[in-house]
Amino acid sequence: MSNNEGFRPEWAQKDFYAELGVSKDATAEEIKKAYRKLARANHPDSNPGDTAKHEKFKSVAEAYDVIGDPDKRAKYDEMRSLYGSGGFRGGFPGGTSGQGGGFNLDDLLRDRASGGAGAGGFGDMFGDLFGGAGGGFGRRQQQARRAQKGADVESTATISFTDALEGVTISLRLTSDAPCPTCNGTGGKPGTKPHVCPQCDGAGYTVASVGGGFSMNETCPGCGGRQLVYDQPCPTCHGSGRGTSARTIQARIPAGVKDGQRIRLRGKGAAGENGGPAGDLYVTVKVSPHRLFKRSGDNLALDVPVRFDELALGAEIKIPTLGGSPVTLRIPSGTPDGRTFRVRGKGARKADGTVGDLLATVRVQVPAVLDETARRAVEAYRDATADSPLRANLFSEAGS
Repeated sequence: MSNNEGFRPEWAQKDFYAELGVSKDATAEEIKKAYRKLARANHPDSNPGDTAKHEKFKSVAEAYDVIGDPDKRAKYDEMRSLYGSGGFRGGFPGGTSGQGGGFNLDDLLRDRASGGAGAGGFGDMFGDLFGGAGGGFGRRQQQARRAQKGADVESTATISFTDALEGVTISLRLTSDAPCPTCNGTGGKPGTKPHVCPQCDGAGYTVASVGGGFSMNETCPGCGGRQLVYDQPCPTCHGSGRGTSARTIQARIPAGVKDGQRIRLRGKGAAGENGGPAGDLYVTVKVSPHRLFKRSGDNLALDVPVRFDELALGAEIKIPTLGGSPVTLRIPSGTPDGRTFRVRGKGARKADGTVGDLLATVRVQVPAVLDETARRAVEAYRDATADSPLRANLFSEAGS
């Protein structure tokens, strides 16, 4: 990869001195003073909603990053001198015109990458000035003020069993991180004026060495990346610029959601910063149990109490469905206790829009109290089946 990654040829045509309102012979202190004045007057925190001043602030920061650094300034002056004197015939980028066939920037950079132009040539100048392989001005400025996605927010919602099957829209009251309402996120006491952060000189970041000749940019601890600081911090947020926001949103819970399921709602989280997108909302759904029905995957399950004689002799009984009319369940004679019958199309709604089944399990109910007539009938049954070897297999298995 070329050492000039991130280079923007149009910078050669920009007058950074004019951008800051200083002469080419201005001292470093005069340049810094001019930058601070313009940055303070045009900073987005001090001019919310003023697009023109926001753009001016970016231009001022761009200019100061170059001519505010002695090494970059020297190479910028050299490049401007070549450009102004016609040393780059055809202009930028890569144009050709007239005598000598013109100048092509792509060719120049390729020459540099292959060792052409000699050490200290144009490639070195551009690479050092505008970033090179180590990351340049454009990337550092972007890092200092890049758009950031808002934080994700977690919430819990309890819904009814029926709503979980059919889907429901619910209201959620959310509390999330937001700009301080007193200072609008600036971190300063209302009515006070900010000044450029002395720790980062208004860049919003500092450069830290990580060893081996490498360095990385970090958010300035003095201003938190806001580039300006206040002598009197906001009494509400104590200078952090952050607060909390309470709001109510409408959230759609899809049909078929299960108890404990976590649902993601895009863009419903905390607001982003510097024009970044909002975060996401994650809702953990708690489903209240139903008195009769339970979930079994995409099916509903129901325990049906029956009498012994209904299983022994067979019967037709009515059973309920969720939200619909009762259906008739036909029990064959000799049905064992615990058998499950499937009733098609009476279960939970699936993700594809189809409906699952109702699984009805018969459970024999033994009466706690018998009246005299029922007791005599049960005793007669017992006497009639006394010789039935009901438990014979238990003993034969035990003796083997």
